[in-house]
Amino acid sequence: MLPAVVKLCCGISYPHLRSMAGLQRTAMAAIGQEIAHLQRGGRVQLPEWMGHIGWRDESRREEVRLVNTGDLLYIHQGQEALSKALEIAEDKDGWKIEITEENGDVICSKVLPGAKKVFRLEAVLNATPEELHTILFVKVEEMQQWNPSIQHIKILKQVNAETMVTHEVSAATASNLIGQRDFLSVRHCYKQNSRIYLGGMATDIESHPPQKNFVRAQDGPTCIIIEALGDDTRKSRFIWLLNMDVKGWLPKAIVNQALPRAQVDFTRHLRRRLTEGPVHG
Repeated sequence: MLPAVVKLCCGISYPHLRSMAGLQRTAMAAIGQEIAHLQRGGRVQLPEWMGHIGWRDESRREEVRLVNTGDLLYIHQGQEALSKALEIAEDKDGWKIEITEENGDVICSKVLPGAKKVFRLEAVLNATPEELHTILFVKVEEMQQWNPSIQHIKILKQVNAETMVTHEVSAATASNLIGQRDFLSVRHCYKQNSRIYLGGMATDIESHPPQKNFVRAQDGPTCIIIEALGDDTRKSRFIWLLNMDVKGWLPKAIVNQALPRAQVDFTRHLRRRLTEGPVHG
């Protein structure tokens, strides 16, 4: 584990995220824990120079002490999901237009190795990146109030300000061609200049094993990219990579028809939410 975490800390694992200060701090915390674990087991002898490393402030020392193994796993999953999803979303090759809406929204699809189809929606929304971050991440548990496609969504574990584990159940609506599914996901966010990145993927947590009443679908890696639209600070460019395995025995043709329509419906509900009033963090 230690070499991989060191690689993360150096910022060379994922080119899209090289300047992520949060990633580097997390990696340093992981290194501290790993070294302490190896020292206790007598499996590593630290060089003398490491004993002279100082901490700029006590909070860094506290960070190493407080982050536990389970939290590190979720943080790493979230960061990895975001990195992999960005590689797909930002690759310009192989995309085919599926849907073009009158309002300018465009959904494209791409077939990945292994014949898995992913969908990329691009839209312009009347909201700032911070407002969309608040609605889609900070207040994710309120999503069921404005999106009828969701029956229930709950934060099971708030790892830190950038990472959480959620459980979501889709609604049994007439327009839901796929049927009800539940999702257990790690969600991660990262802010860089005028851009906000949201990433996620399926995960596991002991308190929520698959339920008999639902087919557990798997998200990810998936991401949303939100950035200010040029000089118009009240609008945002919104890109959403949908990458989902719905599980079950549905024909692939039905799934590939339903997923982009779900993106259209979600964006419509999101726009309606944005007209209801100001967003407070």
